[in-house]
Formats: sequence, structure tokens, C-alpha cells
Amino acid sequence: MKIIDGGITAPQAFLAQGVCAQIKNHSKKDLGIIYSKYPCSGAGVFTTNRVRAACIDLNSAHLYNGQAQAIVVNSGNANACTGVQGAADAQLMADYTADLLGLDPGDILVASTGVIGVPMPMSKLIAGINELGHCLSENGSSAVAEAIMTTDLVSKEIAVEIELQGVPVRIAGVAKGSGMIHPNMATMLAFITTDAAIEPECLSSLLKDSVNISYNMISVDRDTSTNDMAIILANGQAGNPVIADSGGEDYKIFKEALDFVNITLAQKIARDGEGAQHLIEIKVINAAQEAEARIIARSISSSNLIKAAVFGADANWGRILAAAGYSGADFDPNTVDIYLGQVKVAQDGMGMAFNENRAQQALKQETVVITVDLKAGSAQATAWGCDLTYDYVKINADYRS
Repeated sequence: MKIIDGGITAPQAFLAQGVCAQIKNHSKKDLGIIYSKYPCSGAGVFTTNRVRAACIDLNSAHLYNGQAQAIVVNSGNANACTGVQGAADAQLMADYTADLLGLDPGDILVASTGVIGVPMPMSKLIAGINELGHCLSENGSSAVAEAIMTTDLVSKEIAVEIELQGVPVRIAGVAKGSGMIHPNMATMLAFITTDAAIEPECLSSLLKDSVNISYNMISVDRDTSTNDMAIILANGQAGNPVIADSGGEDYKIFKEALDFVNITLAQKIARDGEGAQHLIEIKVINAAQEAEARIIARSISSSNLIKAAVFGADANWGRILAAAGYSGADFDPNTVDIYLGQVKVAQDGMGMAFNENRAQQALKQETVVITVDLKAGSAQATAWGCDLTYDYVKINADYRS
């Protein structure tokens, strides 16, 4: 596997673009389209929040047959808690995009992100969609990555190339996420494209498994959004033998690359948490079961006390063990060792003498690594989060203004 340039349009026959439709701001891109020239297998994973944006239900219906060919996405307005009109507006976005691209509306997926409870400015969206129809490009990935940003400070893109039985296959993605990030799913939009030939059932299974170890393992602020989604489109233009089941080597190779793409995007989201200065990586090792390791890692990554301690470079390891303890996982606290970077700060569930300066230096790294050794087996899991800073409060205190 190698990392390549091109972002979301690196796979064959994908085009994209982003424009400024002035949905919330008059100077930034806020509307984009990702389009395949050929029909695709499609799959999606969506928010578990019972309060769902209109686009979530529309996409679930449109992906029922495992097919899609384009995604239209806006930032600046979530189109959530907007009632019957919101549902009609989401459908209208799909209808206009379909008409523009000569597709069936059922092959269009819709995504929105931004302020909740505000009606969609449909005249601006329709004008923007029409503009996009004339400028879709093989070089449009960065424009889409910019268009989906809200409070993100940096855009998030990745593309890789693998070989399946000697055939080059590409997988690429763009994502957004900075605030309202919490497992099940993390608050984010992620769009993945690939030119691999793969059956819809396999694609759906691969995406769900990949989301569980990537976007469902990050946390910024314990808030799960109304609009979360991860969508993948596979148009088969690479010409590889069709991946049709989970038993083959091609499935394994593709899964490893897809996981890499999604984990990379998930890490970028966590690092770009609102106001964040550090990425926090939590490794739970030597657990009796992977499920227990995942529960503990997610609990630690979600702790505001731990996030604040990292911001202050305070080696307060007791907060880490406490977060493991209230996670609901079954483990023995009396066997747990804890490391900050390479510095062991607790052994067998108790404090020990350690070099305070070295521990503080570990907490000042751009990526802060916390390792929790349960000494109960060979299973492990990793989660990601970020520190909690003064700027997080500032950003979210005036989000609507």
C-alpha cells in the first residue's frame, strides 16, 4: 500500500468540486458534489442519535438497494429539527443534483452539517448546485474537503493505492469534524471513494467494521450529532476481480487499506478538535477480550478530566484509572499498569515513584500516548481524543453568531 495524491478523486472516474453558495458565510466554500461517472455499489453508516437530520433518513432509503452514484453536501446548515419542510428540502437537493447529472434521484445521497433548527436557504443551494454542475473536476477533492468544514481548522483528505491480483486499486476519502465528536458515531462526515469492484453486501460489511475501529473510537466533547455519517462509493473501474465474500485474500488486502484510510481521517478529526492543542492516543493492551479493551479506551478518550489534565500537562494518572473503572468493562483494577509515553506512572493499580519532569514532557508532545496495560490477556484496542482547552468554550459559546 502506498499513499498517493489526489484525494477523493484519485480513484478512476470520480469527479468533485466545491463552491461558495453563501449559506452562512460569504467568503468560504460551503457546497460540494462528489460524482462517479459510472454506477457504484454504495454503503453508509449513520448517527445513532434518535434526533436525526433529514438527510439521514433519505440516505438510508436511497442506499436500500446498495447503489448510489453521487453525493451532494453542504455546510453551514444541518437541516435537522426542521420538520416536514426539512425532509422536502433534502429531497429537493437530491432531485436537483440528479437532474443536473442525468441520474435517478434515488442514486443521489445528501449530507448537511452546521446549525440545527434553521430552515435551508434553498434558493442559494439550488444556485450552488447548478454552478457545481459546470465545474466538476478530477482535481476537485480539496475544494470538497474545504466545503464541508465548519469549525475545522484544517481540511482532511487521504488517498492510497493497493494491488489486488496485480491490478492497481485506489481508495480515498475526505472528512470533516472538530466539535460534537463522540463515539456512536463521532460527529463527522466522511466520504470514501474507490474504483474497486466489490459487491454491495461486502462493501457494507467492510464499512461497518472499519467505522467501529476508526470513527467510533474518537471523542472530542461527548456530544453525538444529528448528522453523522460515513459513506462509501465503489465504481469498479479498476477492473479487479469482484470482491464478493470475506474469505479471500483480496478482501483482506482491501480491508487493511480501507481501515488505514478511515483511521487516518479519524485521527485528523480528533487532532482538529475545537481548540485542541494535542492529539491523545489511548492504547489499552493485554486485555482479556477486545470488547473490554474498546470500552475502556473509549471511556478514557471521553473523559473531560483527562482531557483537561493533558492540556495542563498534569500527570494525574488517577483520572485514567477512574475512567477505566466507570467504563462498565470487566477487569481487575489491581493488575493495571499505566504509562504516559514511555514513563510508567502506576503499577498494579497503585501509585509509584516516577520522574515528574519526564511525565510532563510526555504530556507536552503533539501526540500524547497513554497506555493502559490490563495484564489479563492478549487483546487490545486504541482510541483517540484531544485535550480540552479554554478555546473550546470560546468557540462553542458563540457558534451561531
